[in-house]
Amino acid sequence: MLKRIAGVQSVWILMVLVVIVAFFSITGGSSFFSGSNFTAILLNLAVLAVVGVGMTFVIITSGIDLSVGSVLVFASVISAKVMEAMGGQGWGAATVGIIVAILGGGVWGLINGILVAKAKIPPLIVTLGTLSIALSAAQIVTDGLDIRSVPRVLTEINLYDRILGLPALAFVALIVVIIGGIILHRTKFGRYTYAIGSNEEAARRVGVRVDRHLVFVYLLSGLLAGLGAVLYLMRFGTTTISGNALLNLNVITAVVIGGTSIFGGVGSMFGTVVGLFIPAVLQAGLVIIGVQPFWQGVAVGCVLIAAVFVDQSRRAAAMRGSKRKKKPTTPSVGASSASSVSSTPSSTSGSAGEASADLQKTVGTGSAVGSRKESQ
Repeated sequence: MLKRIAGVQSVWILMVLVVIVAFFSITGGSSFFSGSNFTAILLNLAVLAVVGVGMTFVIITSGIDLSVGSVLVFASVISAKVMEAMGGQGWGAATVGIIVAILGGGVWGLINGILVAKAKIPPLIVTLGTLSIALSAAQIVTDGLDIRSVPRVLTEINLYDRILGLPALAFVALIVVIIGGIILHRTKFGRYTYAIGSNEEAARRVGVRVDRHLVFVYLLSGLLAGLGAVLYLMRFGTTTISGNALLNLNVITAVVIGGTSIFGGVGSMFGTVVGLFIPAVLQAGLVIIGVQPFWQGVAVGCVLIAAVFVDQSRRAAAMRGSKRKKKPTTPSVGASSASSVSSTPSSTSGSAGEASADLQKTVGTGSAVGSRKESQ
């Protein structure tokens, strides 16, 4: 049991986070462990965590969503425009703005899902295109100018409200992460997500409606980008059209660092949370000890490359072990001839048939495909 736990990448990444925290605790002293510093870290993570939940689902299906940053900007812009047009500083305009932002993000997610699942365009190309279109649309709507007329009731939540000792925005992000983790690890939707990422063709063979599921996964990513836009408006009280250019890369980096495989089929919500904390803690710690924050990119890049290298090495080791288990014994000459004739019909099925049978067992019993692969 301990050996299996030690082999899980998210556990190793957690150990890296612990080492980073210990280092800055020694070098930064009480400044690093202050309540204001941890509050700042949690607020910085709130938007990234919400968007990261959707990205985790997407990457587990062996997809990618580069458009989340631009979708967040677009959703915040149309939300702010609607609230500005309605006027007022109360919950009436704010509620409509929240709904518009989430639906606006969902529309882009739906477009991504349909193009990926139905038109069969690679996710990289689809989301790269919608990244550009969504950002340009936001600039067209506002003439490139930020909107600062956000109702006070939204910004006051960020300034004053705390729930169970956490800033309100961080508490909302925590709820989203918990719900996302339950869906991913405890529901049929989550099991199908792992199944598609592990072997899409095998998933089709056991009855998973792959195209529909992929549409829903990208729709979820878009909806959560819209919710992230709401949190962004709550925190800053303004849109930031040019300020989220790297949000998509930061989210993808965190998800991959947390152990979600870019090849699909492996990942966890816990790992994503740990992956989010590493760059946030690095940024806060480097500022406190007086190091230029530009070095954060160097450190995060090294951790990202190491995480992908470990993932590839683990997959290669698993494949070698699988081949050794299936290595056939040398038959006699007479038996070889008979064997080759009898095996001809089954050879057309190949590994896809074996994968289908294995996946049927996985989906039927409710065990997570990704969890099994991660433990190898």
